[in-house]
Amino acid sequence: MLDQNHGRGAQSNPTSQFLKQEVEGDLEFYEHLHLSGETLRQKTSFQKVSPKSIVNKVESPDLPFGYSMNPYQGCEHGCIYCYARTTHEYWGYSAGRDFESKILVKSNAATLLRKKFDSKNWSGEPILLSGNTDCYQPIERKLEITRSILQVCREYRNPVGIITKNAMVLRDLDILSEMAEMNLVHVVLSITSLNEKLREKLEPRTSTSGLRFNAVRRLSESGVPVSVMMAPVIPAINSTEIMKIAEKAAENGAVMLNHTIVRLNGVIGQLFEEWLEEHFPERKEKVLHQIKELHGGDLSDSRFKVRMRGEGEYADQISKMFVLARKKYGLNRERSALDSSLFRRAKEGQLSLF
Repeated sequence: MLDQNHGRGAQSNPTSQFLKQEVEGDLEFYEHLHLSGETLRQKTSFQKVSPKSIVNKVESPDLPFGYSMNPYQGCEHGCIYCYARTTHEYWGYSAGRDFESKILVKSNAATLLRKKFDSKNWSGEPILLSGNTDCYQPIERKLEITRSILQVCREYRNPVGIITKNAMVLRDLDILSEMAEMNLVHVVLSITSLNEKLREKLEPRTSTSGLRFNAVRRLSESGVPVSVMMAPVIPAINSTEIMKIAEKAAENGAVMLNHTIVRLNGVIGQLFEEWLEEHFPERKEKVLHQIKELHGGDLSDSRFKVRMRGEGEYADQISKMFVLARKKYGLNRERSALDSSLFRRAKEGQLSLF
């Protein structure tokens, strides 16, 4: 009998807390299968949505960008720990299996971005791709929404930062290398483990760590500044891999190494407990206890400047380990801020040709 959980992170599909808005019925506008033989397993559906805006103001001081944009809502990568899972509940879906199997597609993203850039109150501020779900999740290979966004950014010379767990970022190396020459882009590869058996359980539809490190190397060789983010560090799961990941990051040309601590907000705590019970039952209580130790006795923390780093003795030990890793492998090189001074509107760019 085939495992219905194959290729998925969540073990269940808890009801959305916004029950009155819960979506029923078939809302997919097409289906796209990624794994061989998946016709016998749960399929992924994609719904086309048409938002009125694509650029979001970032209120959190935890992020180094003032604006972000997300071409997709929901993420087929299926990372069990993903803090963005709860945002799917606002659409009437579950943060569990729905989050990774019912993907909302913002097909008009590039048009909306062009409209934003043409507005008089925009002056070229750096934008983060993506602040929520991965802009290079599997369906991007077919839809190319992220690529169309990058093309607009290049045309207007608007700086952009990218964070992803997918080596598909290399597909857009032509655009990224050109933008890098003008100091308009920085890429972050999020790499959680070198253990492929663990990765397949933890973040089932992401690129392998080997492919991600290859992406780091290729980007670096092409002049694109690239960093590695170990996100998240999970006690007794991947916390022993810090130095090994740092070494690989340096070998492949990364300029910086950063990290976040796992935080299990809302129903994600329940999903993660189910995941532990399924894959690491013998470690379940130890892992949960140590996560709570990082967050003052809870599985999560909503406080700015604390929630992504944790607090207490154990959090300090992890932070010191990263300080040591950066020093040992030269992963604390300073990089200049992205350049907003080159921003130009489309009409301005056309006039400059004459």
